[in-house]
Amino acid sequence: MVSDIRRLAIALCVACTLLACSDSAETLPSVSNDPISVNPTPEPVTAMPTPKPTVTASPTKPEIVQSEMVTMRVIGTRPHDETAFTQGLEFYGERLFESRGLRGSSGLSEINASDGEVLRDISLAPEFFGEGITIVGDTIIQLTWTSGKAFVYDIETLSQVNRFEYDGEGWGLCFDGTSLYMSDGSDVLTLRDPETFSVTGSLKVISDLVSVNRLNELECVDDHVYANMWQTDTIIAINTSSGHVDRVIDASTLKTYEGVSDANVLNGIAYIKASDSFLVTGKLWPLMFEVVFE
Repeated sequence: MVSDIRRLAIALCVACTLLACSDSAETLPSVSNDPISVNPTPEPVTAMPTPKPTVTASPTKPEIVQSEMVTMRVIGTRPHDETAFTQGLEFYGERLFESRGLRGSSGLSEINASDGEVLRDISLAPEFFGEGITIVGDTIIQLTWTSGKAFVYDIETLSQVNRFEYDGEGWGLCFDGTSLYMSDGSDVLTLRDPETFSVTGSLKVISDLVSVNRLNELECVDDHVYANMWQTDTIIAINTSSGHVDRVIDASTLKTYEGVSDANVLNGIAYIKASDSFLVTGKLWPLMFEVVFE
């Protein structure tokens, strides 16, 4: 009896052990033979830079400096050939040169500055309308109105030694020792190379006192270009560094002299360095006037 009970107990123990092992086996995780895959470390996210706002600068308007109104005082008169349709006037030392216009009458003269006597003269071909002149070294450059040609002469012989070509019209011309300044009847001066006549820049002329247009005969004096405005009694002094008109000169007093009229306009400005004065005249005028600006 005791023996039977012992056998039964042993059988129960064995059965419980088998049952426990069976439950554990069901809960064990399965092990894969596949290689372990490790997720790579994600790359850091680079933030896109915030675009800077684009700033567009407003165009700067040129500052207009107040122009000074001055008068012209006549300190002397000299005879002038009243058949000369004056287009340019310039001193070379004490020698005076004049350019004449009109087709068929255009030319270049050296004249006596004291009495207006023509000392030497050459004529242009009839198709050319002579315009402003200036002196560069020992040569004279003379513009033509609509032909697009500038003639270069030896100052001693007045023989032609060169010729330049350009676009547009030619009115006035002067030389400041570095650049040529050329007018074409507008409010803009064109800067040119004195050796090649190529364009090197431009200068727009502005004033608070007068409406600037029809710039004509020019005279370079230090850092200013003196210009008469065609069909007016006005000469303006243009600052070459800015284009501002520093002085507006009223030349209407010249009309009180006999032979000077609206029909034959002011057109000739030559600086007299020795006296810091100017010699001015006009087309078909019988007189040249030595003047100062006050």
